[in-house]
Amino acid sequence: MSKQIGVGIIGYEPQRSWAAVAHVPALRGLPEYRVAAVATTRPESARAAADDIGLPVDRAFSSAAELAACEDVDVVAVTVKVPHHFDLVRTAIAAGKHVYCEWPLGNGLAQAQDMAALVSASGLQAVIGLQARCAPPFAYLRDLVASGEIGEILSSNMFGTGIQWGAWVDRPNTYLLDPANGATLLTIPFGHAVDVMCHCLGEFDSLTATTAIRQPILRQIEDGTNWDKRTPDQIVVTGTLVGGALATVHYRGGTSRGANFAWEINGTKGDVRLEAAGGHAQMFEMSLSAGFGSDKRLRPLEIPADYKWVPDTVSGLALNVAQVYRRLSDALAGKGGTGMSFDVAVARHRTLAAIEEAAASATPIRLNN
Repeated sequence: MSKQIGVGIIGYEPQRSWAAVAHVPALRGLPEYRVAAVATTRPESARAAADDIGLPVDRAFSSAAELAACEDVDVVAVTVKVPHHFDLVRTAIAAGKHVYCEWPLGNGLAQAQDMAALVSASGLQAVIGLQARCAPPFAYLRDLVASGEIGEILSSNMFGTGIQWGAWVDRPNTYLLDPANGATLLTIPFGHAVDVMCHCLGEFDSLTATTAIRQPILRQIEDGTNWDKRTPDQIVVTGTLVGGALATVHYRGGTSRGANFAWEINGTKGDVRLEAAGGHAQMFEMSLSAGFGSDKRLRPLEIPADYKWVPDTVSGLALNVAQVYRRLSDALAGKGGTGMSFDVAVARHRTLAAIEEAAASATPIRLNN
């Protein structure tokens, strides 16, 4: 594309929202993009968002339809709560705009499938915010596995914590406690983590799952109000990957005084371990260590520079989001697919649906019949 790509952001709260702390810094660091417009649900909040971003007031909209109709907008970024994704994506596609939608794509598998079908029929580009697979350590790990340097993968063991879904909740995140909202420990931190595991090692062939609500009452930190938790805070999945490796993934709510994210991969030629300060693999900086051949212990691995596809000025929470945007701009310029399409999201929703079925039935589920 010869001109800058204009992005219209739906959902923005200064200093707090994901759009404010990740999307806008990411776009500002990419020369091929500019933030062209913003939309919220009210004129006052839209004007406040535009002022915070530095947009003129005529680029502040109080409806998604108005933003999508704006001729300066080429890509619509959907960064609001999950129950609104379907209608907003449909509005953007109807207006002929490309889409970046945050994960989870839909409130369940059926919605994700419907959105993928809409995009396929439109001929537009749409990317899903499963940005962990674009993080430099994970992109490098995928290539290490594919190159055979680790050998045949024998097993994978992953553990993570969700920060939320523990013993406390803050007021803005009380919506996470109701499974009807589609934003749970399973769909968000677990979903991002299991996506990058499958991206690097291959999909589940079969799995079993156990879930539990071990802390059913939470305290709201602002005023001490008690809330009922109606979504699991412990998730354990074990299974066999398509290549034959055994895999376990255990996520729990809250945080740990010990490890909050650890992923160890055992192969016939080597072992790899990734660690982070938190279980949101899409957000936290990862350390990568490995041992090969005659090595007696793991040693840190340096990530080659070419796995960072964006300028060095982009860092922190914005980095992985910027990597997705770079994939999108490359695709719009005719440089190949994004690897982040809505079909990717459908595949991951299908994994999560299988996990829910396995947990409810207490029986193994085959995914590749």
